[in-house]
Amino acid sequence: MEFFDVIRQRKSIREYSGKQVEKDLLEKIIDAGRVATTARNEQPWEFIVTSENATLKRICDICPNGPFIKDASCLIAVFSKDTKYYLEDCSAATQNMLLAIEALGLGGCWVAGDKKDYVEKIGRIFNVPKGYRLVSMISIGYPKKDKSPKAKRELKDVIHWGKW
Repeated sequence: MEFFDVIRQRKSIREYSGKQVEKDLLEKIIDAGRVATTARNEQPWEFIVTSENATLKRICDICPNGPFIKDASCLIAVFSKDTKYYLEDCSAATQNMLLAIEALGLGGCWVAGDKKDYVEKIGRIFNVPKGYRLVSMISIGYPKKDKSPKAKRELKDVIHWGKW
């Protein structure tokens, strides 16, 4: 798929077919996150992948904005060392992975981390050491139905040349 088509077509997918995502595809997705831009080249991220149904259900139960997680093939949790630019760095990694998911014909949804009240519980589920922060989680699977992107604001409505 052509790069700009990937960007334009990507949307959040919350309904999955049940088919398992292959390990080699997950490695490609995480590799896209691993090479994201990062302040001072700190690369503060760690990626935890789970496809265990019990773990997905447990996360779903404590994550009120992610009821669809239990139906995903897997979930990638993005944790970061607590550095000055952890949020920017891991958000860039998360976006890279979402674009890779789209390019591979899969579906994914960014589930909030960082400022949510469940972040410590997620860290305990994955046995994450102290000094790391949950930035995001991405549910991944094969889409249950065709996906079409939602309308976006037009370029002319958001671009300002020189000043507002």
